[in-house]
Amino acid sequence: MNRILFSLVLFVVFSLTAFAQQSEVLLTVGNQEISKDEFEHIYQKNNSNLYSNEDKKSPEEYLDLFINFKLKVVEAEALKMDTSQAFITELAGYRKEVAAPYLTDIDYSEHQVEELYRRMTLEVDASHILLRVDANASEQKKKEVLDKIRAIRNEIVAGKSFEEAAIEYSEDPSAKSNKGRLGYFSAFTMVVPFEDAAFNTPVGEISDPVKTDFGYHIIKVHDVRQNKGEILVAHIMKNIPREAPAVEKIKAKAAIDSIYQLLLDGADFAEMAKNESQDRRSAVRGGEMPWFAAGRIVAEFSDPAFTLKNNGDFTQPVETPFGYHIIKRLNARPVPPFEEARATIESQIKKDPIRLESGKKVFIEKLKTAYNFQEDEAAKAQLADIQITESNDLPATTLFTIDNQEFGPKELEAFVADNKIKSGTYLSVYDRWVSDEITNLEDSKLEEKYPEFRYLMNEYHDGILLFNISQEKIWKYASQDTTGLEKFYEKDKNKHMWGDRFKGYLISCNDVSVREEAEDLFGAGMNADEVLAHINNNGEELISIESGAWEEAQNPIVDYYVWNGKDPDNFDSATTFIRGDKIDPEPKTLDEARGLFISDYQNYLEEQWLKELRSKHKVKVNKKLLKTIEGA
Repeated sequence: MNRILFSLVLFVVFSLTAFAQQSEVLLTVGNQEISKDEFEHIYQKNNSNLYSNEDKKSPEEYLDLFINFKLKVVEAEALKMDTSQAFITELAGYRKEVAAPYLTDIDYSEHQVEELYRRMTLEVDASHILLRVDANASEQKKKEVLDKIRAIRNEIVAGKSFEEAAIEYSEDPSAKSNKGRLGYFSAFTMVVPFEDAAFNTPVGEISDPVKTDFGYHIIKVHDVRQNKGEILVAHIMKNIPREAPAVEKIKAKAAIDSIYQLLLDGADFAEMAKNESQDRRSAVRGGEMPWFAAGRIVAEFSDPAFTLKNNGDFTQPVETPFGYHIIKRLNARPVPPFEEARATIESQIKKDPIRLESGKKVFIEKLKTAYNFQEDEAAKAQLADIQITESNDLPATTLFTIDNQEFGPKELEAFVADNKIKSGTYLSVYDRWVSDEITNLEDSKLEEKYPEFRYLMNEYHDGILLFNISQEKIWKYASQDTTGLEKFYEKDKNKHMWGDRFKGYLISCNDVSVREEAEDLFGAGMNADEVLAHINNNGEELISIESGAWEEAQNPIVDYYVWNGKDPDNFDSATTFIRGDKIDPEPKTLDEARGLFISDYQNYLEEQWLKELRSKHKVKVNKKLLKTIEGA
């Protein structure tokens, strides 16, 4: 199972006065107290952006889930999982990532926000050629790569096709197959320098070289169109594995065509998706997928999806690199109006390191004022004449103070050593040192200043512990406890049943005479292996036999013979036949449904574990305070 990942919080500045009063304790689990504010924050967060309003829970309903969650966290802490070096390192990594938006400042100009909104309303279709260069490469190496990509651009301007050049030169691994074509994308999709170049290059022209963290690019813009917004669809999918033989593709096409006909005859789309779609993640929701924009998914899927005009319309079967799909439109929404989009644009700017960098200096100056920064200008001036190799000559005085903390030569030397700075004057690193120390001070106060940050870090803390203890107590244990799983299966083996099935052989012959021979051999009592060996004895494959057990709609040929299905595509009943029997529903064996029974066993183990935890750790709820929380 994958680790639960939490969304990066938007940079929202809360006034300190709004949280001046201590929130009342709503819940106590073991020795851990949870305030009303903290619970309400998590409750509201987890009841938004859901697939359906039916998934929303009342505060009372959610509290029970929350208590189970906290019980596991408290148990993990009792086992001292939060003291392991792996946990400490992982949490520190998350904190650094989450803290980044809080440790900068952007001066939002109206022009900047308006320009990014303009880009949101558009989609650019572009191709690129990439020449990679390491971030730590020498200036000489960077110049060589830049000269090379300029030469490639000149070749294209002189008449060479961009596609040919992409195949020949681009170091993007996908260029060999897509010829550098990226398709349509909108704002905030690509890294900033690439986005800037793409949106500022006229249609049909090629950009000057663009430097990103990946290397140097040149970009050709093919088209610019209005952003179609986002669409919500459901789909039914029949998967085609990579390098699948033609017969598998034929079977998948026959299956999707059969489903399409049933839909035309009035079958319920959601039920068909639940029962037939091989995209199991969406199938459980009736085929419903997350909202997506045209440029965020392969064109073979998005193009037909966006041609649907009305909610409820569905496509004919369409083919993508993943298989065959029938797509139904559920809803659509355009790009939001400017004023609605403003907050999203500003938060996206704050989350982007490149855009953030421009606000770093403004941020530091604000903190200097807030923390009463003072410096000894005379001592600072002396640093201009002292080389880093001459630390004994540093002035023995306080160089600056912030928040009543003093910083002098000892701290400066430590900064130089930590950053492995070997040359230059001390003055050349002074401003960077000051910036780092002020930023570190602000960083240390984030939990105190911003409740939203504190809540999010608590989520990361608890989420990591939840994963670790669940992995140890439930997930790993259930998959490794072979004896326990077998006993669990024997108690409830009828939970996962096969439906009516045909069990036997699917036989394909080269011609009618081979079929007649095969029928005679089966009639004489030979088994399938013997029939194969007898007919294919000269090395030529005249007959193929597939054994198995099939439910209805799993194989179009079996459907034809057993369930009176329609004629499959490219099917000849004179040379293809079946032998076997229709069998009644029966329990799936443990091997046939191992994943399902492991999941059930995990649920069983978790139920038993939670009973133990509730008896071990006392839970106390302020029910009167709970009633004051409004439902989502």
